[in-house]
Amino acid sequence: MLHLDVLRIVHDQLRGSAAVWALTGSLGMALQGMPLTPHDVDLQTDPDGAYEIERRLAAWMVRPVAFLESERIRSHLGQARILEVPVEIMGGIQKRLPDGTWEAPVPVGAHRLVVSIEGMTVPVLSLEYEREAYLELGRLDRTEEIRRFLEAAGPG
Repeated sequence: MLHLDVLRIVHDQLRGSAAVWALTGSLGMALQGMPLTPHDVDLQTDPDGAYEIERRLAAWMVRPVAFLESERIRSHLGQARILEVPVEIMGGIQKRLPDGTWEAPVPVGAHRLVVSIEGMTVPVLSLEYEREAYLELGRLDRTEEIRRFLEAAGPG
């Protein structure tokens, strides 16, 4: 799978990094067993981690990490392209709360699990966390997919 080749490059480049990061989105969910076809590789970290990852992936960067804000979300965002696959770097993601203020940046380390695949140990964001994050963003289709998968998987 092409995405695993990209993941191997990212994994190798981030070896020994102080960045606290995790895969998120469809690839992270697929590595936890969900039947999804990833289209990119999403890395979530804190702001310092975003710039550290940018340095380590410098040869592949196509959009430098910069602080960007939209109506509902803000983050330090950048993009690399490895083997023609987009690699999104997201640092310090914050979602706008209903009262218009911003939530604290996501503490990635608090929501990580580790999965093993093809000799790599890879941090991923837990499906429970992903479900809550998608719900907060109003992505009800993905929220429901995750809920059904977790329900079918059962406890533990």
